[in-house]
Amino acid sequence: MSNNDSFAPVDEKHYGPVGRLYHGLTRVDFVGRRKIWFSVSLVIIVLGLGSLGVRGFNFGIDFKGGNSWEVLAPHTTIADMTTAVRAVGLPNPDVEKLGSQTYQVSADIQSLSQTSQTALSNKVVAAMAKVAGKSANQVSITSVGPTWGGQITDKALEALIVFFIAVVAYISIRFEPKMAAAAFIAMVHDLLVTVGVYSLFGLQITPDTVIAILTILGYSLYDTVVVFDRVRDNTNGVLKGGDLTYSEMVNLSMNQTLARSINTSLVAILPVLAVLVVGADILGATTLQSYGLALFVGLMSGAYSSIFIASPLLAIMKEREPRYRDLAARVLVRSDRKVLTATTAAVAGAQATSSSVGVRPMRTSAVTGTIQARARKQKRR
Repeated sequence: MSNNDSFAPVDEKHYGPVGRLYHGLTRVDFVGRRKIWFSVSLVIIVLGLGSLGVRGFNFGIDFKGGNSWEVLAPHTTIADMTTAVRAVGLPNPDVEKLGSQTYQVSADIQSLSQTSQTALSNKVVAAMAKVAGKSANQVSITSVGPTWGGQITDKALEALIVFFIAVVAYISIRFEPKMAAAAFIAMVHDLLVTVGVYSLFGLQITPDTVIAILTILGYSLYDTVVVFDRVRDNTNGVLKGGDLTYSEMVNLSMNQTLARSINTSLVAILPVLAVLVVGADILGATTLQSYGLALFVGLMSGAYSSIFIASPLLAIMKEREPRYRDLAARVLVRSDRKVLTATTAAVAGAQATSSSVGVRPMRTSAVTGTIQARARKQKRR
């Protein structure tokens, strides 16, 4: 679509609400209502950070080190398995159901001596085998040292930092630095929301979680780039036409890509929702529930931030540039002139009608003064 096509008049009378959404004819004021969007995000992030400060993260053994035991137990429950391993002295066990029949017990016993670790591990194996109705050799054991956990944590942070640097560099070259800044803030928003959810719900953080977060950030970036690409296409038309401010042009671009953003979000979210419903609720896989819930919330946050956070932030930053401040002033003056011309014509018609029926005519100067006062008030805003 060319720049001229983006601003071409379209007859909206033939379309209903869905048709207007599909053809990009909606008129949602994304930038004007930015305080609402920012407030919603702020509340969610503050709740997550508050939980993070109080409860912290539930790190898996891959990060903090520890031991885990797994067994196939089709005829037991998490409560039965927890009671059995606690009875043999396992401190603070974390029991999860992997799939519909496999149970995993995790605990940190690294502080014990090697002899004590071996003795306790054998007791846990015997207890789990008894509850599952299996032999001891059917219980698998995994041990991760704290050094390995520290290395995994460092690698995860390095991957996240490299990702952020690559994203900022790409968008700065592909578009411009201010778009990169807006996209970066939107991704940080998604990261804070996601880690807040992990803390609030006590979800376990594993290496797979890092992959999920990078997936979420990548999706958020994709949707933001789609919107920014339309903003860039419409920018030249705005500067040449002088009929819209930069914020109004961002609103236009957002409404033009709204249907695509919604469709992209649904395509990504529905499979994750299916994993939550089928995998967690029907098959009873609590690991899928923890992973899927965080991924679901992250994708929702990514869709939200690309529409309601990144674009309004870009408009705020761009409106501070002198050329766009001048453009806003010209648009305001042109709008005032149109309103004044239309009002003066209406007053003149009313005066002619009043004179013909012997009614005292309205004072044009009073109407003009009212219009000018409203214009000055709008400029102050």
